[in-house]
Amino acid sequence: MAKEIGIDLGTANVLIFVEGEGIVLNEPSVVAVDMKTDRVLAVGTEAYQMVGRTPGNIRAVRPLKDGVISDFDMTEAMLSYFIKKLNVKGVMSRPNIMVAAPTNITEIEKKAIMQAAEKVGGAKVYLEYEPKVAAIGAGLDIFSPISSMVIDMGGGTSDIAVLSLGDIVSARSIRVAGDKLNNEITSFAKRQHGLQVGERTAEQIKIQLGNALQSEDPETMIIRGRDIYDGMPKSVEINSNEVEVALHDSFQQIVKAAHDVLAEIQPELAADVIDRGIVLTGGGALLRNMDKLISAELGVPVFIADHPLDNVARGAGELLEHMHDN
Repeated sequence: MAKEIGIDLGTANVLIFVEGEGIVLNEPSVVAVDMKTDRVLAVGTEAYQMVGRTPGNIRAVRPLKDGVISDFDMTEAMLSYFIKKLNVKGVMSRPNIMVAAPTNITEIEKKAIMQAAEKVGGAKVYLEYEPKVAAIGAGLDIFSPISSMVIDMGGGTSDIAVLSLGDIVSARSIRVAGDKLNNEITSFAKRQHGLQVGERTAEQIKIQLGNALQSEDPETMIIRGRDIYDGMPKSVEINSNEVEVALHDSFQQIVKAAHDVLAEIQPELAADVIDRGIVLTGGGALLRNMDKLISAELGVPVFIADHPLDNVARGAGELLEHMHDN
């Protein structure tokens, strides 16, 4: 009997949940390709280590952009590699697969995701919206008549939804998430310090210094890159307050999207959200004070989900089990 598997096909990371085993894979969504031969050289963690460090003939590709497939062949190669890796771990052949997708996905994009999952050996493939599965993975009972609200800040998109009776009542998906924050940090380093930094450095800055509020005692770190004027290696010290300024507008866009979702739901559902609060999930939930910022701006309690990085994949797997139990 094949096991059910839930896949969080994320812009930054792919996570796979296997029934009865939990999260069995969490690797970056990156494929390293030899441009001369089109041969895939490495996938996942190994490929990510090559980002920004490859010779001319090798390219590190991110096959997903803004939460959807931008390179079908590479996505298929990546998923194939990950599923084969699981087979080694004893996952049975042809499992049922549930894949999570942003709420603003088009029919063509839906088809591409379903096809990729079918091609790598899914018996039945289902697609469900990210905030719905994230809410389930975070432990919310979305099937009750009392509404739940979730903000899922991923790599490509931030998905915000109010759920009731097992479905989405109101939702927004905006392309302001982890990747956009990295780009803002890269632009800031260039603008403010004349320093060109790579994608991985921007990610490290976000993880170490990312803060949604100004601090009286900001943390600092030394960052290294290339001087944009003379091309030489250069180091500068930056602090978390500078990073907050760089990311401020992006944070406000997420707050505004959450405000818009709240503004269009029925008063009874809004009252439930005020009582139960909003659950923050995805990688963005780990940014310091993100919960405090959203709570202060919306006047609603905000809670960070347990294991926020795992919620989408876990919720996808649990929803599959729920469907087959009923």
